[in-house]
Amino acid sequence: MRASVRLFLLVGGCAAATHYGVTLAMDGVTGIEPAWSNLIGFLCAFPVSYFGHRTLSFAGTQAPHRRALPRLMAVSGTAFAGNQIMLAALLEYTPLPLWLALGIVLFFVALGTWLLGRYWAFAHAPT
Repeated sequence: MRASVRLFLLVGGCAAATHYGVTLAMDGVTGIEPAWSNLIGFLCAFPVSYFGHRTLSFAGTQAPHRRALPRLMAVSGTAFAGNQIMLAALLEYTPLPLWLALGIVLFFVALGTWLLGRYWAFAHAPT
């Protein structure tokens, strides 16, 4: 497996674990609606994702922060919107508990996030 893919999996796994853990902790401790605990989990995971991908997964990028950060925010925001829709649908239309539904959603969102991060957010500017 290519080094960038391994590093992406490592960083993505850390960000997903942060998102997953914070979401479930917020749900368990506060009892707020899953959509809100999911948002808090996402907001805590975003810095893990950005700085991890910036320094490890796409370390060779020449994209400056002023370009890469807004692009990854757009990618992550879009992924989060899909995440919220899929999570809401799974919780509404299946008997799955939050912990399992969120795990499924995070798994399927990861591939799209990698593709957009690799080929758009951290892509080298044309010369």
